Amino acid sequence: MHACEAVAKIANMMKFKQAILTTYAMRRADAYAIAHGQAGLTLMRAAGQGIADAICARHAPRPTAVLCGPGNNGGDGWVVASELAGRGWPVRVFSMVERARLGGDAAQAARDWAGAVEPLEACDPGGFGLIVDALFGVGLSRPLEGEAARLAEACSADAVIVSADVPSGLDGDIAQAKGPVFKADLTVTFHRLKPAHLLEPGRTFCGEVECIDIGIPDGWADEAAPCAMLNHPDLWSDVLQPLKADTHKHARGRLCVLSGPAGAVGAARLSARAGLIGGAGFVTMLVTKGLVHDLAMAEPALVVRAYDPVEEFSHCLTGHKANAAVLGPGGGLTDRLHDQTLSALQLNIPLIIDADAISVFADDPKTLFSALYHKAVITPHSVEFARLFPDIAARNDLNKIDKTRQAALQSGAVIVYKGPDTVVAAPSGAVRVNVHASTALATMGTGDILAGLIGAFMAQGAAAFDAASAGVWVHGEAGRRCGSGATALTVLEKLPVALGHIQSLQARKAALRRVHLNGG
Repeated sequence: MHACEAVAKIANMMKFKQAILTTYAMRRADAYAIAHGQAGLTLMRAAGQGIADAICARHAPRPTAVLCGPGNNGGDGWVVASELAGRGWPVRVFSMVERARLGGDAAQAARDWAGAVEPLEACDPGGFGLIVDALFGVGLSRPLEGEAARLAEACSADAVIVSADVPSGLDGDIAQAKGPVFKADLTVTFHRLKPAHLLEPGRTFCGEVECIDIGIPDGWADEAAPCAMLNHPDLWSDVLQPLKADTHKHARGRLCVLSGPAGAVGAARLSARAGLIGGAGFVTMLVTKGLVHDLAMAEPALVVRAYDPVEEFSHCLTGHKANAAVLGPGGGLTDRLHDQTLSALQLNIPLIIDADAISVFADDPKTLFSALYHKAVITPHSVEFARLFPDIAARNDLNKIDKTRQAALQSGAVIVYKGPDTVVAAPSGAVRVNVHASTALATMGTGDILAGLIGAFMAQGAAAFDAASAGVWVHGEAGRRCGSGATALTVLEKLPVALGHIQSLQARKAALRRVHLNGG
């Protein structure tokens, strides 16, 4: 194969490495594999062996119960039981149905089990150190009932719970429990992650998640389109490029941050400092006249300028040659902020609309939507999201991926729906899910830092969707480097290290690409 063709193939594979699949798409991927010569039983055996490998990598042999359902998820369980028993584990199998009633690949997997089979009602979870939940996985769309529900509720905290694909009782797409649900310590899924592995509260029910390869051949994505992508630097590799030798501050973009009134300037200060650390060459805080002196003394690295509250705010941004602007942190729920936001949107420059600049439109979101465009980024948490998109937020049949996508389509802007499972959606319909984060970010001021970081990337020319994706990942990396007692200031301190880490990752990727291009 020619070197360029090899690189193209690798690039195509990488394109779908971070893919997130709905349960329907996963069934399509399985069907694709079978249609292209991969036997269903081979896939099942690969899944069961992978689960057994994951268990053995983490735990020593102990009394183990394998709970097998009536379908393919149960078939995975029969394979797990055979694998663990073959490795010296004491295993008992409890099945929802008699072996003779099983069909398809699960029937053959059950025939391969050489031990006794007991009914599900005979299982006492208290007698086991590890329980394999292979009852339903994603194969059940209704709440658990009967013995399955009893076991989900009875499994003690003393036993390790390992679920096949998705904990039984958890909706794999909506990521919500519909009743009793197994609370797994480890969930082993196959081929690609599903929404329930990433979105809360499903992610918590899953415990640790390991995704294993079961041999689905290339080309599957033509039949099983991803519903979203797992956010990762591979997806926005152009955002944080090394600076050229002749780069100067004016070439790195001008970011303006609108400050709140006296007594509420801290949020804008955090945004502006994050913008400077994020690489914007010239960061200006825009404040009311009486605040200029004190802020200029407190923030020597920033430019602090007064704006005329009577002047059109768009004229102020134009006068400062803003390449991007952050509006909202500490701004106050005022008519002035409402009008400033609409005025700034007239310029069609990259804007980050955060905090109060979101809530100020709670009574009339359509006015905001009519002014938005694809270069604007809105960064709501759950309460702010419900203020702008009450009908979408109230829908229980949509997961966070679908809600954020609909919000982006409705508003015409990039939406960053924040949380432990931050979802970034573009008006084009593209979605990325970010779980690269830390509970250290659950403190006041960190959202203001995120807004400034996204603003810095946009001021330097990054597209809104990529800037937002990079912002939440870098922000999360900084949070992961914080210890206990972290504050927003701690997160700021960790940003340079986080940025350096990502740039080193990208440098290694570039080196690998050069090796492939040179035929190495």
